[in-house]
Amino acid sequence: MAANVSAGNIHDFYLAGHVFRGQHSWSSRFTFRANSFKDLSWSSGVSKALKAERCGCYSRGVSAISESSKPCTSIRAVSVSSSTKYYDFTVIGSGVAGLRYALEVAKQGTVAVITKDEPHESNTNYAQGGVSAVLCPLDSVESHMHDTIVAGAHLCDEETVRVVCTEGPERIRELIAMGASFDHGEDGNLHLAREGGHSHRRIVHAADMTGREIERALLEAVLNDPNISVFKHHFAIDLLTSQDGLNTACHGVDTLNIKTNEVVRFISKVTLLASGGAGHIYPSTTNPLVATGDGMAMAHRAQAVISNMEFVQFHPTALADEGLPIKLQTARENAFLITEAVRGDGGILYNLGMERFMPGYDDRAELAPRDVVARSIDDQLKKRNEKYVLLDISHKQREKILAHFPNIASECLKHGLDITRQPIPVVPAAHYMCGGVRAGLQGETNVLGLFVAGEVACTGLHGANRLASNSLLEALVFARRAVHPSTELMKRTRLDLSASEKWTRPVVATARSLGDEVISKILALTKEVRRELQAVMWKYVGIVRSTTRLNTAEKKIAELEAKWETFLFEHGWEQTVVALEACEMRNLFCCAKLVVSSALARHESRGLHYTTDFPFVEESKRTPTIILPSSPTTASWSSRQLQDLSSSSLVDC
Repeated sequence: MAANVSAGNIHDFYLAGHVFRGQHSWSSRFTFRANSFKDLSWSSGVSKALKAERCGCYSRGVSAISESSKPCTSIRAVSVSSSTKYYDFTVIGSGVAGLRYALEVAKQGTVAVITKDEPHESNTNYAQGGVSAVLCPLDSVESHMHDTIVAGAHLCDEETVRVVCTEGPERIRELIAMGASFDHGEDGNLHLAREGGHSHRRIVHAADMTGREIERALLEAVLNDPNISVFKHHFAIDLLTSQDGLNTACHGVDTLNIKTNEVVRFISKVTLLASGGAGHIYPSTTNPLVATGDGMAMAHRAQAVISNMEFVQFHPTALADEGLPIKLQTARENAFLITEAVRGDGGILYNLGMERFMPGYDDRAELAPRDVVARSIDDQLKKRNEKYVLLDISHKQREKILAHFPNIASECLKHGLDITRQPIPVVPAAHYMCGGVRAGLQGETNVLGLFVAGEVACTGLHGANRLASNSLLEALVFARRAVHPSTELMKRTRLDLSASEKWTRPVVATARSLGDEVISKILALTKEVRRELQAVMWKYVGIVRSTTRLNTAEKKIAELEAKWETFLFEHGWEQTVVALEACEMRNLFCCAKLVVSSALARHESRGLHYTTDFPFVEESKRTPTIILPSSPTTASWSSRQLQDLSSSSLVDC
C-alpha cells in the first residue's frame, strides 16, 4: 500500500520492503517513492531528519562510531602495508569540491585525495563559463535566488538556494586570495559576464577556461600541503560500510591502482564523495572520460538516499564535429563545449536555412534557460531532419571575441572554422546531473561518516534544471559547509589499525586467474555493451521522453545488463572480482537504471524532464523524486555492495 515518506521513517520505509513507483506501479529494482517528503523542506527538514538518525546512532552506540567524552587527536597517515592506508579524511575526487574541502580539513588532520586519472582531469577542468555570484552593487541575493528558482522550475529548495547565493561571494573572494586569477574590466573590477537564465551580469570568469584556472590554483595549494596526499590513477571501487540495525556507517573506500593493478584500501574517520557526474551514460557528453557515475552508484550500493536523477541537463551547444570544414581524424572522447557565455555575449542561434528560431520558442530567445534552448534545438533538428544548428557570434568585434573565447576560437580554427567570421555548428550533449546523492545543508547524507559535494550531490539547489554557472558555486559552498561537521566527527573518532581485513577484499581480474582469451572476450563485450547502453539512453531517455520509450529503455537495459553479467559469471567472474572497465560498466548500468526509474516516476513535465504523455507542469507534483536503497536479495551486480563486513573498523576514544 502506498504511503507518504516522512522525515522520521525514511529507514523504516525501505526496510519494511515497500517498493513504489509513483502512486500506482511497482518496481523490483529500486525501492523509492516519487513525490515524497511533501511537507518536508529539502534542506532544513531533511537535514534535521538525517541528524536525528545520527543522534540515534551516537546514543545507541553504533558498532562503527560512537560519541566520545574526550576528543581524539589527528592520526598521522599510516600505511600498515602497501595495500591498506589510514587517514583522518578520505576525499574521492579531485575537482573543485574535493580540493577545496581537502584544503580546509587538512588544518585538522591527514587527508587522502583519491582521483581516478591525473588530478586535473575532472569536470571542473572542463568548465568554461565561470562561477555565478552577486558581486555587482546593482545585483542582489534575492535576484540570484529568483533566477535560480525560475531556472529550476520551482523545484529548488529555497533555503538551500538562499544559503548558496548568500555565501557565494565570500567563496569567490577566498579563491582569489588563494591565487585564482579572473578577468578584470577596464575599470579594474572583476569582469562579470551574463549567461542564459541570469537577469544580471554576475559570472566571474577567466576567459573561457574558468574551471581550468580554479583547478590550477586549488591543485597547487593541495600539492604544497604536507597534510594532504594525492593518489592519482586510483579508481574507487566501493565504499566500506557497516550496518547496525537501521543505520549505515562509512569507513573509507576500496580502490584499484590502475597503474599497478593492485587493490588499495583506505580506512578513514570521514569520507567526502566528490566524484562528479555520469555523463557517459550517453554517447555524446561534454564530460571527461572519468565521468561514469562511480560516486552515485557506490553511494546507492552503500544505502545512501538518491534524489532527482530524472533531471539530466543536456547542454544546448556542444561543438557539432560533422559541421566543421576540416573533419576530425578520430572521434572525440568527449564533446567540446561551447560555453553559455557565447549566447550571453550576443550569440544568435540559426537553423541551416539561416532562420533565427529561438524567439519563436521563448521570449528570452537565446538567453532562455538551458532546458528550453536544448528542447528548441532538438525540435528544430527533428522537424528539419538536420544534424546540427548554427551559433553565430561573428557580428561582434573580432578583438572581443578572441579575448573572451580564446579556447573556443583556437579549437575551431584547428578544424578550419574562424568564429570571428563564421557561425559555429552546435548540437546538444549530455552535460550535468542535477540529481545525485541526497544531502543536507552541511553536505551530510543518511550514511554516517559520508559527506557529498559537487555534481555527485543533490542538495536541492538546482531543482529540475541547473542555472548556468551555479555548479562551481554549489561545489565551493557545500565543500566549505561540510568542513565543520566533518572535523567534529573526526575529533571524536579513533581508528582501529587492526581493522583492515574485516571486509572481504576485492580480487583483481588477471590473465592468470581467468586466462588471456577470457579477459580479451570480456573487454570486447564490455566495450560493445557500453556503446549499446549509451545508444539506448540517447534514443529512449533523451531530451524528449514518453512512458512507452522509458518502459522500452528499462526493458532493454535489463536485458543488456543480464546478457553482460551472465557472460562474465559464466566465464569465471565472481562478485568480488574487479577490473576498471567492468567496474565502470556496472556503475553506468546502475546510474542508467536510476535515471530511467526516476523518469518513470515523474508524471509531469518539469525542467529537464519533458515527457509527451504528461506535457504540463503539475503543482501537486512539485516535490523531489526519492530513491531508497535496493534490497540485496533483488539487486544485480551493479547494485550490490562488494564487501561483507564482519565487525567494525572504528572505535570510540
